[in-house]
Amino acid sequence: MRGTLVEKRNVMKKTSERSVEGTTASGTMTRRDFAKTSAIAGFAIVSSRSARAETNVDTLKVGLLGCGGRGTGAAINILESDNNVKLIAMADMFQDRLDNSRKHIAGREDPKVQSKFDVEDELCFVGVDAYKKILATDIDIILECTPPYGRPKHIVAAVEAGKHIFAEKPVAVDPVGIRQVMAAAKKHKERGLSFVAGTHRRHQREYIETVKKIQDGAIGDVIALRAHYCVPLPWVHDRKPGMSDLEYRLRNWYSYCWCCGDNIVEQHIHNLDTCNWVMGGPPRNVLASGGRAWKPPVEKYGDIFDHFSCEYEYPNGVRMWSLSRHWYESTDSVLETVYGSKGKSNCLDMGEEGINPYVQEHIDLVNSITGTGPYYHEGQRVAESTMTAIMGRMSAYTGQRLSYTKALETDLKIGPDVLDFSLEYPVGPVPRPGAPDET
Repeated sequence: MRGTLVEKRNVMKKTSERSVEGTTASGTMTRRDFAKTSAIAGFAIVSSRSARAETNVDTLKVGLLGCGGRGTGAAINILESDNNVKLIAMADMFQDRLDNSRKHIAGREDPKVQSKFDVEDELCFVGVDAYKKILATDIDIILECTPPYGRPKHIVAAVEAGKHIFAEKPVAVDPVGIRQVMAAAKKHKERGLSFVAGTHRRHQREYIETVKKIQDGAIGDVIALRAHYCVPLPWVHDRKPGMSDLEYRLRNWYSYCWCCGDNIVEQHIHNLDTCNWVMGGPPRNVLASGGRAWKPPVEKYGDIFDHFSCEYEYPNGVRMWSLSRHWYESTDSVLETVYGSKGKSNCLDMGEEGINPYVQEHIDLVNSITGTGPYYHEGQRVAESTMTAIMGRMSAYTGQRLSYTKALETDLKIGPDVLDFSLEYPVGPVPRPGAPDET
């Protein structure tokens, strides 16, 4: 089946007037019809056991890459839908994390989840090259849910392997990674494959309906925006005896910029993406500040800031104020507000409540693949929103105003080229913008 899905999309390009924005198909052959007539086409697989789903050509085989909390949640979410899918493969850097995730999913009482969970030992992969092994199976969809540092490499590999992609946000931690994702997404889209990102507001009915009304003038001309992601510290882990540098970095990944991109990138991207959605694209420049107010300067808390304040400017001159922070004790504030010449909106106050967006995004992905719903390819868009967050971090770290274009063109790469458990991966220093002893 996997070998036919790319061909299927190519045929659809010729037989359908349906655009990537989801207009109704008018071709005589649907993607589902084409899959049924060509499912005999072969595809090299790692295990004969994974061919079982071929008996039902409508079943899409899913693989989970990254078995932490979000990856486990994403796997459950795609199984919770009414779509005909099976989770057949799992991969992670660490055996215990894969085992815990597998046990958690298998133990769910929801019959939808139980009936679609079919992961056997031979399709469980662990280690630095686990992503290569899971992509070599005949899965149709890869759930890319590793920590952010690995996503560019994994997305590029998934595109080369011809898989449909669900990728958690953010999709990179630096401009070099963003350019890799953008180039891969372009190739992926040209092949007719589907790509949905974990910026779930784009699949939440209240947001979809409200943003459309804002863009249609319900609150007049947009004159300003604000975005908050202000929450306490999400989690941090102590180093256990015997842990190598690399193992501790990857298990405590939210403390290190090269692993997570800092909190403005890892979490605040949700709000920044919503503002970009309202405005029709990314801002043209940013001036930001930030720092570290309370985190002690030790390995456990890494080298990232704990607060950011950014002023973004969009191409039409409209400005957006962005505030994000992780403070030990603080008032939570997670929001987007759009101010118009005739009123304001919180981006979900003019829409009807829909189903859980964490489930809806997977329904939309599957429907995009099968041709039963609009076509989704969010690779370029989520890369732009990730870059919006990265440029805010870059501005705060340096104290300089940055344009989107120049920030994207830089050669900044903050992660190591090699992951090796025998090597040292030192931490820091914490950026000190404006310090007289630093450039």
